[in-house]
Amino acid sequence: MKLATMLMYDGNPRTAADTVSSYEKAGLDTVWVAEAYGFDSPTLMGYLAAKTETIEIGSAILNIYSRTPGALLQTAAGLDNVSGGRAILGLGASGPQVIEGFHGVPYRKPLARTAEIIDLVRRGLKREALTNEGEFHLPLTKERGAVTGLGKPLKLLTHPERDTIPIFIAALGEKSVEQAATIADGWIPHLFHPGKADLVWGESLARGAAKRQEGLGPLEIVANVMVAIGEGPETKQMLDFARPLFALYVGGMGAKGKNFYNDIAKAYGYEKEAEEIQDLYLSGKKREAEAAVPLEWLEAANLVGPESYVKERIAAFREAGVTNLSITPATADPVATIQQVKELVS
Repeated sequence: MKLATMLMYDGNPRTAADTVSSYEKAGLDTVWVAEAYGFDSPTLMGYLAAKTETIEIGSAILNIYSRTPGALLQTAAGLDNVSGGRAILGLGASGPQVIEGFHGVPYRKPLARTAEIIDLVRRGLKREALTNEGEFHLPLTKERGAVTGLGKPLKLLTHPERDTIPIFIAALGEKSVEQAATIADGWIPHLFHPGKADLVWGESLARGAAKRQEGLGPLEIVANVMVAIGEGPETKQMLDFARPLFALYVGGMGAKGKNFYNDIAKAYGYEKEAEEIQDLYLSGKKREAEAAVPLEWLEAANLVGPESYVKERIAAFREAGVTNLSITPATADPVATIQQVKELVS
């Protein structure tokens, strides 16, 4: 099981990035860089490449709407070069609130767009010309709305560090998870509950695995968890630090009927709680929304408690198919926590 951490998109990412080199020395395998609608991810990933030597650097996620397939290819190839072959391209559809509310781009056909982009990036890394029969990518012909008709297909000008870069898809819906299991190297779910994941996504993963593209290895699965290892009630109280994140996604990432994370909470069996969290959050009562997040879910989705208990939880994630554990240390000494978890996952 690989060990990773996520650099979040709020606050000052440069400050967080300055800690990654010490995490690398502690045994961290991967750092994921979030984007959402804060600072862009590629700038920070390039900064990390210059400050580290061995750690993998992944985007989690770059959305598939605000950049063209060619731009995503350039980003993946450029990062892989400056990092010496340590790039991971994490892609996702994000959601209507970010795509339409921040980028001003119509949120349409996420599955088709994802498939087309991944195909183009993979072929582009092999320096094939960027042309296909899809609908989302230049070069344009006059029949497809070109102004000059001079847009002949081009291949990547520079030679990539590698002709294959791991591509992960962030997905929650049945069809998008099935797609990840079919065409991606890895899958990034969110708010992952190891005891209930199979209930929600088991059939989708099985359908995708049955038609998995030739040449791909086993699907990697990333789970994000908070970590606090220790005895006593004060350690368990650390779970409260996870409440704002759960409440934000279940309650605030989308309107009524258009919040994917709220749908997942209901699929886990937290129908009543999901409704309450959303109602409270959307009415501005964020603290009350945080308090409504089920303790059972927080306990299952994080690694908080005595070392023996945390070891049991790691086994549960492994049993659920998780291959990459992305941890957020909620401790005074994050480096020591990473070293401790590294021993537990080995």
